[in-house]
Amino acid sequence: MRWRKRRNSLRKVLAGEQCVFPASVFDPLSARIAEDLGFEVGMFAGSVASMTVLGAPDLMVLTLSEFAGQAYRICRAGELPLLVDADHGYGNALNVKRTVEELESSGVAALSIEDTELPAPFGSDADGRLISVEEGAGKMKAALSGRYDPALVIAGRTSAVRMSGVQDTVTRIKAFEAAGVDAIFLVGVRTPEELETLCAAVSLPIILGGAGAELLDPVYLARHRVRICLQGHQPFQAAVHATYETLKALRRGSPPADIRNTASAELMQQLTRERDYRKWSRDFLNHKYK
Repeated sequence: MRWRKRRNSLRKVLAGEQCVFPASVFDPLSARIAEDLGFEVGMFAGSVASMTVLGAPDLMVLTLSEFAGQAYRICRAGELPLLVDADHGYGNALNVKRTVEELESSGVAALSIEDTELPAPFGSDADGRLISVEEGAGKMKAALSGRYDPALVIAGRTSAVRMSGVQDTVTRIKAFEAAGVDAIFLVGVRTPEELETLCAAVSLPIILGGAGAELLDPVYLARHRVRICLQGHQPFQAAVHATYETLKALRRGSPPADIRNTASAELMQQLTRERDYRKWSRDFLNHKYK
């Protein structure tokens, strides 16, 4: 597969002067929808992966192989550059190295490794806790060591701004930058003052997740080197809601013909690339179509 092209596309986003909002995707069809609509980047979150693959909450019960497998299915469906949340790298620094190797082989364009202690250990606070700055920097170095394709983007991620404060976050992102990561992924920034302090601490492109509502102005974000800003995972939630309501209506006796807001045959043909499959069937199987 042609992974390099999409990785270079994502690097252009990070090197640019604008902030983009990625499409939250969870399977091949959702990725194709995002690509057809012109999104520059797709985002596959660990929480969405856990729900999609296991139907489970985001409690680190998903395995690396399960996550990498779904990422590969998303990537092979089109050309959309995919940013994935690789959580803590599924273990210590050695596990991080392997995580990068597996996800690079899956075709992702970028991945983030975070400094949260996962899974939550026995007796820990419900809000979680962070590993040390030194261990976090070691994980970033291991991630870079596991990278074979230099075009693959590795982002150092932290939620420290909400867990331990802005100054600790500054210390952490400086350490991640010194380790050599390509971008900083900040989760939980709520105010312009927080963002401006953190932006001034490093020179790398910034990715924002879980940002406060007053930080969703793309022009303001672009001025402060935010190149990608997540907006949540509404597409997956909308898909769940639509499926639930449709099945509920059918279970209660609604005739299938009365179900509204379903995808048209034309849209399904577009998203499944039916025209391509018909051509291949003619070329390779001598199939005839009316």
